[in-house]
Amino acid sequence: MRNPTTTTLGYALFATRWLQAPLYFGLVAAQGVYVYKFFKELWTLIRMCVSGHATETYVMLAVLKLVDVVMIANLLIMVIVGGYETFVSRIGLQGHRDQPEWLSHVNSNVLKVKLATAIVGISSVHLLQMFVDVHHTSHHALLWGTVIHMAFIGSAAILAYMSGPMAAQSDRGHTDRGHTDRGHADRSPAGSVPAPAEQPETSKPETSSPKAPAATPALPRQPVPDADAEARIRAAGFPVRKLLEGFDPEHPRGFDREVLARLGKAEFVAARGNVVLVGPPGTGKTHLAIGLGVRACQAGHRVLFATAAEWAARLSEARAAGRLDAELAALDEHPLLIVDEVGYTPFDAAAAGLFFRLVAHRYERASLIVTSDRPLGRWDEVFGGASTAAMVDRLAHHAELVRLDGDSYRTRRATSAWAD
Repeated sequence: MRNPTTTTLGYALFATRWLQAPLYFGLVAAQGVYVYKFFKELWTLIRMCVSGHATETYVMLAVLKLVDVVMIANLLIMVIVGGYETFVSRIGLQGHRDQPEWLSHVNSNVLKVKLATAIVGISSVHLLQMFVDVHHTSHHALLWGTVIHMAFIGSAAILAYMSGPMAAQSDRGHTDRGHTDRGHADRSPAGSVPAPAEQPETSKPETSSPKAPAATPALPRQPVPDADAEARIRAAGFPVRKLLEGFDPEHPRGFDREVLARLGKAEFVAARGNVVLVGPPGTGKTHLAIGLGVRACQAGHRVLFATAAEWAARLSEARAAGRLDAELAALDEHPLLIVDEVGYTPFDAAAAGLFFRLVAHRYERASLIVTSDRPLGRWDEVFGGASTAAMVDRLAHHAELVRLDGDSYRTRRATSAWAD
C-alpha cells in the first residue's frame, strides 16, 4: 500500500515544475527584444544603401547580423516551446496544421541535440562574420573563434552520439517494465507470423537493393503467435494480413522511424492511448494500422477493424434499434478499435454525433487507431455538426500523431510496371 505522506510529497514536488512557466514567458519577452533588434538593423541597412554609403562588405556583414538575430530567435523558439512541452506541461497541438515537425516527438534528448546544432549554426555565422571582416579582425580573435567553433561542433557530435544509446536504454527500460507487468518476455522471432502471398501495400519491390541504415531504430521483436493470438487476428476483421516488418519506411518523406519502433511494442494499448495516422492516399496508413492491430492481437488484446463508413453504419443500426449504449458497452471488450479511411466519405451531423459518442465513450478508457487523409484540424470538412471540435479534442488528448508524406506507393508501382 502506498504511503499517503510520500504520495502527497511526490505530487507537491511534481507541481513545482510550474515554477518554470514564468521563465519561459521571460524568454518570450526576450524574443520581442530580438524582433526589435532585427528591424532596427534592417532599417539601418536600408538607410545606408539608399544614401549610397554601404559598401559590399558592409552589406554582407549587415545581412549576416540579421541572419544571426533570426537564428538566435529560432533557438529561443525551440527552448520556449520544446522546453515547456518537455518539462512543464503538454501544449496539445496534435493535428494542428502549423505544428512544428519536431514537436510531435520532442523529448529531452531530442531537444538537447537540436539546441546544440542550433548553437553550432549561430557560431558558424559569427565565424563567417569574422572572416568576412578579416582586415579588421586580429589573428588572436580568428584563432580563438575557430577553436570555440570547433568545440561547439565536438560537443554537438558527442550529444548526438550519446542520445542514441540513451534513447535505446530508455526503450529497453520501458520494455522490461512492460514485460514484468504482463508476466512474460518477448520470444525469439524464429516463429513469427509468415507474410501473406500478397505483396504488402508499402513493401519494397524485389528489384530494390536492401537498405538497413545503422541509425534506423529496429522494430521490436514480433511475439511468437499462439492459437489464441491467431483467433484474435481472425476475429479482428482485417481486410488483409499486413505486418510492420513489411512496411517500407524509406517510402514516405519525413517519416519518423522512432515512432514506428515505439508503437510496434503495442504499449499504447495498455496505456489507453490513441494513434492517428495522417497522410495522402497510398502512403501506407492502412498498412501501419493493420500491422499495429496484429501486434496488439499478439500482445493479448482483442482488436476490431472497420472503415469509417462501416463504423457509421454499425452505430446507426444500433441507434435505430435503441441499443446504442449497449453497443458502445459491448465494444469495451475490445481494447483497440481501428477506424480506417476517415475523410474519404463526408458524414452528416447525425453521423458526426455517433462518432463523437464512440470517441467520448472510449476516452481514457480504451484505444483507437484512426487513419485519415487530412489532419485533425480539418476534420470539420468531413463531419458536419458542432460535435466535431469536441471529438477531435478527446481523440488528440492522449494520441500519437504520425504523419506520412509522399506520393502514392500504388501509383509508383503501377507506373514502374507500365514502364517495364
